[in-house]
Amino acid sequence: MSMAEQALMQLQTVHEFFNRSTRNLKEEHSTFAPAEGMMTTAQQVAHVAHTVDWFMEGAFRPEGFDTNWEEHAKIVMGYTSLEKARAWFEDAMSNAKAKVAEMEDDELFGLIANGPIMGGAPRLAIFGAINDHTAHHRGALTVYARLNGVVPPMPYMDM
Repeated sequence: MSMAEQALMQLQTVHEFFNRSTRNLKEEHSTFAPAEGMMTTAQQVAHVAHTVDWFMEGAFRPEGFDTNWEEHAKIVMGYTSLEKARAWFEDAMSNAKAKVAEMEDDELFGLIANGPIMGGAPRLAIFGAINDHTAHHRGALTVYARLNGVVPPMPYMDM
């Protein structure tokens, strides 16, 4: 199995687990935040989508990752609709999978540009990072669900 095929499988798993974990959250939960200053449900999902796009772009750009955190936050904090945030997540995952499906292993073994974020690491390292980051936020979103009286589904199998 090629590295591209393995990366594609990992992205598919991330996609499925995130959607399963969060599927019981509804549009009426969009603006819920557990405390002032925390991201809302919609912003959490938008942040996950944004970060998938950010990893896919940054790992392959000659200059590496964009670290304009203020601009990134401005984009994510503008989300008030869970439905729109989910649509972005679907697009981000579809685009990532499409890009990886066309890659050769040598592209994935190529190095990320030097810099403070994964500089010099093989590009394929981003797939573990996408997995970890997405798992972190789906965990947070299951807490959001429970705070709203919603039972989150088991992420690891469709029940």
